[in-house]
Amino acid sequence: MSKLRFAILVLAIGCSGSAVAQTADGRGACKADYDKYCAGTLPGGGRVVACLNKQHHQLSDACKQVLASRKKQ
Repeated sequence: MSKLRFAILVLAIGCSGSAVAQTADGRGACKADYDKYCAGTLPGGGRVVACLNKQHHQLSDACKQVLASRKKQ
C-alpha cells in the first residue's frame, strides 16, 4: 500500500473520534486488514470502516478492538 493510502486510512479511522484509533497502536491496527480486504475502497464517507465491518469475522483482534471502540463513541 502506498504511504498516501495508508495516511488516508489512518486519517479516516483517526477522525472517527475514537481515542484508541488515535493512538499509534490503534492507527496501525487495521493496516494489514485494510490491505487484505479493503485495498480498493476509497476513503471518505465511512466507506473504509464499512468495508472493514463487513469483514469483521475475519479481522485481527486488534482491528476489531479499534472498530468496537469507535462504535462506543
